[in-house]
Amino acid sequence: MAGRFKIVVLDDDPTGSQTVHSCPLLLQWDRASLLEGLAHPSPLLFVLANTRALAPDAAALRVQEIARALKEAMAELDAIDHWLIVSRGDSTLRGHFPLEVDGLEAELGPFDATFLVPAFLQGGRTTVAGVHLLHGEPVHTSAFGRDGLFGYGTSYLPDWVAEKTAGRIPSDQVELVGIEELDAAEQDLLQRLAGLEGNRCVAVDVERPQQLGALAAAVRELTAPSAAERWGRPRRFLSQSAASWIEALAQLPPQPLAPAGLAQLRRLAVGGAGGAPLPGLVLVGSHVPLADAQLEVLLAEPGCGGVEIVVTKLARVLEGPVPLGMLASLEQAWLAQLQAVLAGGQTPVLFTSRSELTCRSAAERRRLGLELAALMARLAAALAPQLGYLISKGGITTHTLLADGLGLERVELQGQLLPGLSLVLTPSDGQVPGLPVLTFPGNLGDSETLRAAWQLMEGRELRP
Repeated sequence: MAGRFKIVVLDDDPTGSQTVHSCPLLLQWDRASLLEGLAHPSPLLFVLANTRALAPDAAALRVQEIARALKEAMAELDAIDHWLIVSRGDSTLRGHFPLEVDGLEAELGPFDATFLVPAFLQGGRTTVAGVHLLHGEPVHTSAFGRDGLFGYGTSYLPDWVAEKTAGRIPSDQVELVGIEELDAAEQDLLQRLAGLEGNRCVAVDVERPQQLGALAAAVRELTAPSAAERWGRPRRFLSQSAASWIEALAQLPPQPLAPAGLAQLRRLAVGGAGGAPLPGLVLVGSHVPLADAQLEVLLAEPGCGGVEIVVTKLARVLEGPVPLGMLASLEQAWLAQLQAVLAGGQTPVLFTSRSELTCRSAAERRRLGLELAALMARLAAALAPQLGYLISKGGITTHTLLADGLGLERVELQGQLLPGLSLVLTPSDGQVPGLPVLTFPGNLGDSETLRAAWQLMEGRELRP
């Protein structure tokens, strides 16, 4: 194995690799898959847990299952003597906190501290004086803070922790690592972190990459086997973070392919290098207001043709007396619409109706969301053999596409087409080998970003 250091990331949806490149993303966590992933030369291994799509009890069971499998796999690999665990969560504070870090502590602990690092600098998420900000505004005032499943009432991280733990961790028990400490002498930061114990919750301020770099250097030193000589013993740290922290920990070289090179991974028609580029398909499942604005801009492009899945119609079918037969009929109709768009020389854009359906319960909302994602995945998979690329917007949509629609056990991350937009390739032994899939978070970019990604994949010149 190349190297003795490994960062294992449990990702709550498949978009958390949005700052790194050249590493495997596992959609399964059986022994063989984990051993193969851990043996990869990259210092990074992502396990796509997709817990954000699950109810709390199911998410807790999945974290437990992955952690136990990981513990067994790590025990077989003597070549890894320095490893870190990261629970990658949403940079706008949505998700199953503290459930996931509690599960990791129970199976892989004890840890000396859990670092809470939600900053995602590429997306305008920073943390200042303990307050998490989105483009300079407290994130709880945004649409993300009002999320129907994961909403919250404060952006001050100690209070947010107290709210999410229902007071189990009081606000005054959450430590803060401030910007001044990260900008100060390295020795002072090392001594501060070396004094942590008892799985202390530590919220971290971040405004610039250099601050993440200072924290990462200290964590790597204190957790390395050599820490025993200087600090008495290696420390054990867990992290709940967004993607920028993973980038700082990994210290990767620049990605091998620039955006234009990534776009050239688009599959060609039979005939190899001389074949014509195959068409693309765009999926938009995310329902946040930003996704709505991006979809509107993309659908205004003459080169794109929209196909709408009417959510109210799907919900009525699912509640009807013969849902399977009716759903199959609807599915064939939507597939025919997509084929017609392709035949007309346009890029099909498959999207769910933008008005969010009112559900009777959180369980019903999750079920409908998963049914929608599964439907979109089946439609995309039916078209995949004739496609050159896929763009998938929304975490649940993307995970369902990769794991269920395309039936993948793993994908290989190539890099970022645009900041925060990861391009992965399906494996050469998959159902559709070498298919580029652009994983596009629902909460990222501005109104023009989806169109810009499509233009890049189409080889078109970016324009305002």
